[in-house]
Amino acid sequence: MAHPVKIAPSILAADFLRLGDQVSEALQAGADFIHVDIMDGQFVPNISVGPVVVEALAPMVHKAGAVLDVHLMIEEPERFVPRFALAGADIITIQVEATKDVLGTLKQIRVHKARSGLTLRPKTPLLSIQAGIPFADVVLVMSVEPGFGGQAFLPESPARVHRIREWLDAAGSKAELEVDGGVSVKNASLLAEAGASVLVAGVSIFRANIPVADAVRGLRAAAESSPEKP
Repeated sequence: MAHPVKIAPSILAADFLRLGDQVSEALQAGADFIHVDIMDGQFVPNISVGPVVVEALAPMVHKAGAVLDVHLMIEEPERFVPRFALAGADIITIQVEATKDVLGTLKQIRVHKARSGLTLRPKTPLLSIQAGIPFADVVLVMSVEPGFGGQAFLPESPARVHRIREWLDAAGSKAELEVDGGVSVKNASLLAEAGASVLVAGVSIFRANIPVADAVRGLRAAAESSPEKP
């Protein structure tokens, strides 16, 4: 494994009646990031949460020394960058397809003292983000179509991760390479081997029918193991 892997539980799959408790369990188990998906019902056909939830989670996440990782799956994300930065987001990731000014929005995120993230839909050509990579502190590979949790992992995803890892390394970039969608103990080591440095997981952590802490530790152990040979 070329890069140490961080674990980012995604609250989209959490039990919202127990959100604080479940996030606390994940943090106590060593989760590095807490991932929050923001959906507006326009860019994706679903609605999730907003700045109020980010603001509520921020003190707990920051007290634990973890990173609050916010993914904006919304149209014209530049409208909300200041609000999510003020709410406590450490990383704000935008979709390349959702804004007419990708570079300007990435720069705006940094102006608001957050780390800038860039992502794209699975069917969007990787070349669409290449120009933005020098302005991104995080590059996120979606391994499912964005909008809903619990989808099946797309098998072409490790190759996309590997390609972006090559670009980052060639550029001398220290950006995190994150993967989100269908991540589990079954594919964690494969993604780590491909060059991922952050694994986002929702269902496999919050709906695994085992304690959240055990799921976090299990995913990290899987990521650090050698991929199974075909």
